[in-house]
Amino acid sequence: MTDQETPDTVGMPAPPTVPTVRPKRVSHRGRHVAPLASSNKIDEEVPEFEPFMLLPKGLPPLMEYLDVWDVDMIKQPHEVNKQKHHTNLYSNDYLIVRRAQEFQIKITFNRAYKPVEDKFAVEFVIGASPQYSKGTYIPVFPSKERQSIWRGQVLETSDNVVTIGIITAPDCIVGKYGLYIAVVTPYGIRRTRRDPKLDVYILFNPWSPADAVFLDDEEEREECVLNELGVIYHGAYDDVAERSWNYGQFEFGILDACLFIMDKGDMPLTNRGDPVKVSRKASAMVNSRDDEGVLVGNWSGDYMYGVPPTSWTGSVEILRDYSGSQGMPVGYAQCWVYAAVFNTFLRCLGIPSRVVTNFFSAHDNDGNLKMDIILDDKGRVDRSRTRDSIWNYHCWNECFMARPDLPDGFGGWQVVDATPQETSDGMYRCGPASVAAIKNGQVCYPFDAPFVFAEVNSDVVFYSRSMEGTLQPVKVNTKHVGRMVLTKAVLHDGRRDITDHYKFPEGSAEERLVLEKAEELGCQREKASLRPVDIDVEILAQEVQLGETFDLELQFTNHSAQQHVVDIYISGTVVYYTGVPSAEVVFQTPTVKLDPKQSKKEKLVVRSEAYLKKLLEVQGNLHFIATGKVKKTGQIITAMRLVTVHNPRLTVKVAGSPRVDEEMYVTVEFTNPFMFSLENVYVRVEGPGIMSIQTKQYRIIGPGSSITWTENFSPRRAGSTKMMASLDCAALRQVYGETEVTIQE
Repeated sequence: MTDQETPDTVGMPAPPTVPTVRPKRVSHRGRHVAPLASSNKIDEEVPEFEPFMLLPKGLPPLMEYLDVWDVDMIKQPHEVNKQKHHTNLYSNDYLIVRRAQEFQIKITFNRAYKPVEDKFAVEFVIGASPQYSKGTYIPVFPSKERQSIWRGQVLETSDNVVTIGIITAPDCIVGKYGLYIAVVTPYGIRRTRRDPKLDVYILFNPWSPADAVFLDDEEEREECVLNELGVIYHGAYDDVAERSWNYGQFEFGILDACLFIMDKGDMPLTNRGDPVKVSRKASAMVNSRDDEGVLVGNWSGDYMYGVPPTSWTGSVEILRDYSGSQGMPVGYAQCWVYAAVFNTFLRCLGIPSRVVTNFFSAHDNDGNLKMDIILDDKGRVDRSRTRDSIWNYHCWNECFMARPDLPDGFGGWQVVDATPQETSDGMYRCGPASVAAIKNGQVCYPFDAPFVFAEVNSDVVFYSRSMEGTLQPVKVNTKHVGRMVLTKAVLHDGRRDITDHYKFPEGSAEERLVLEKAEELGCQREKASLRPVDIDVEILAQEVQLGETFDLELQFTNHSAQQHVVDIYISGTVVYYTGVPSAEVVFQTPTVKLDPKQSKKEKLVVRSEAYLKKLLEVQGNLHFIATGKVKKTGQIITAMRLVTVHNPRLTVKVAGSPRVDEEMYVTVEFTNPFMFSLENVYVRVEGPGIMSIQTKQYRIIGPGSSITWTENFSPRRAGSTKMMASLDCAALRQVYGETEVTIQE
């Protein structure tokens, strides 16, 4: 399969390189009358005077007609527009409003406004060559007698000041509009000059029932639109680890960066009002695989020319670097970084979204519902012929929207995935795929539902390969893949298990019907009927600290009334989190005797010197697989267990007066617990809304040595947040720490 940028040598993405520059764009001439509008930038000046007729040289006298002296956008965070539109948190000096909801502007004229005599309009334009028919030029009239696709009305008049209320269409283009006031005179239309201070950002509106992204749950909106702090889950389903992330959707420059991403992807303006099309385009643009998108993927362990994926603590630096370089892809990312940056994009534009983690996520090479593990004739895993991989975990996004292109019932949460795994319509992207459709096996609906369905529903099939090369299924594990799907709980840091959103309970009648439906629609499964085995084996779970020697316990159970002897093969391998093996660190072949109805434990010592160096090289986990053959019956038994090795943590402390604009201090502490030195160590710290990202490099941290780093900061706004830090070097990654901070006004 064409895995993410995957070289044959390690089964991981190819050596990271910045994508080559596209060929120069071909002219539109001969194909279109004018260039397609695919940039938010306003390229053309709207004429200040547009005559109705041929006029003598010079403008006619217009003193007696209405003239505009000032336009107040009412755009301060404490004023009515941003408060009612839930946009007061954006670090942006412009007016930011949401679709299908009234906002106000105040116009000061040279005299009192006379509704019967005076005619004027508020004009909005976006992109080059604005046209009414394309929704890129919208005049808004203050009278009910004359209305356009956006509605306007006079809310208040006071002397020569008129307050206008404007309601945009619920499906209008999302982006940055220029604003003009146009006054009608007998000679023509007189407009205000182009003034960038009057520009307006219009976003999706999950608070409006008329908008396609309407989410009828205030707490969900608070979490999935307005919350800047996230928790991303990783590790193993029975040993879940978590890390905090600063989405930073309200930080300075991020809104412009999100609009730039759509511009960079040449997304037509006319498509930017449809959340289905916006999310699908962004799923391609967040990765750089084929379109100079935001992030370069790298699973190789070599991060010399960029930032290691494990080092990032938020999306802000990534998006600012991308837009500030005019579209130079940023290195480096793995699945959780893609998902986190994509989440920032969606929330910033007003689409409710969340990051989701699927534990034991199938990545199949054949496009079916089988993850094939090949055993030789003695029951050992044949790694040279086992090509499918099961990711220990995989992060993607869900976004909330109506799906008018699908039958009723398939709107709501949709899967979108920016990690470049497979092409969809010729580009590396995935979704939006309806979660409801996936749960019900309706994999025929767009987009990419079969791929997501396989990620949570594939079976692990063990095949015995004979000396002649034929494959015989010997065991099917239907419960391993899609073991658990987690996302952050609403408005607190707890976990929310949403596995039942994706699949019915294992073994239920509903699950059987869903799988049958998926098979009817083209998903292939292994249908071999295998007789029950007499012997079971299980590798027991345990917690392991990095550098520890530990005992691996295997539990054997004989269900029969006969004595049995089992030749067992136990292999322990360092694996990337994508399930791809790196190096074998343990291999033993004990023989186990079991009396009738007996349960028995066997222990295997795993020494730190056997795994530590190889584990640090790839920052992976330990994957143990036990396979064997029962001598008397020839039956094959199997068990798998992922052991997550826990890294040391950073200590983060905050001191000082916890008030806005008061000086405070953050201290990051770390002690090297190993018998070797850590070289070229980078430490990063940031706090959403209180402290921009800071970095510090240490040339060397010796064995048992400690570091203490203190930085001062002044909080920019009040509220509860976190101070987050990461430590990263070639020998040690995924070291994090955090502390909660509450800032008063």
